[in-house]
Amino acid sequence: MSVAESISNRIKHMPKGKPFAGAFFAQAGSRASVYKALSQMVRTGALERVTRGVYMRPKQSEYTGKKVRANPISVMEAVARARGETIQIHGVEATRRLGLSTQMQVLPTFYTSGSSREIKIGNAVVRLRHASQQRLQQAGTPVGVALTALLFLGKDGLTGPIVCHIASSLSTEEFNKLMACKIPKWMRSALAGKNKKLT
Repeated sequence: MSVAESISNRIKHMPKGKPFAGAFFAQAGSRASVYKALSQMVRTGALERVTRGVYMRPKQSEYTGKKVRANPISVMEAVARARGETIQIHGVEATRRLGLSTQMQVLPTFYTSGSSREIKIGNAVVRLRHASQQRLQQAGTPVGVALTALLFLGKDGLTGPIVCHIASSLSTEEFNKLMACKIPKWMRSALAGKNKKLT
């Protein structure tokens, strides 16, 4: 089976409108042969090139009949996965999700273990900011949301009610995972005794 046939067969089973990085097919053949096959599929309309190195199966809206644009955050996640990066939501978004703030990010921003940069998809932009491993712990989980919110609020921004609110958003198991993370002394002190069982 040729590289093109191998990639084509796998793509048929991938959901439409979901971005993926070309690097996903690295084991199918050489980099040149993989991207040649992907480029050919773009020319035939089987694939859509979203941004450099990122593709998706075209998807049409069942309501308008027009092509559905790739979700910028999904594109960013595809790029990050291909590079083996850890991605964590930003503190602003974390506090909003926890109901501690109504502030919305003007430009979607995420913490990353990779380099700081911006990914442009059409007119949309997603910003990635390099962060320490401390801020990236438990990425993609409720524990990670709580952790990044606490770090964003900082020592001076934590009040008793806020700490209780964050702690109560976690299950006992999740709270224990948060306490097992590498966190500053001020955070550990603020969280002490705030287990969901006690709130």
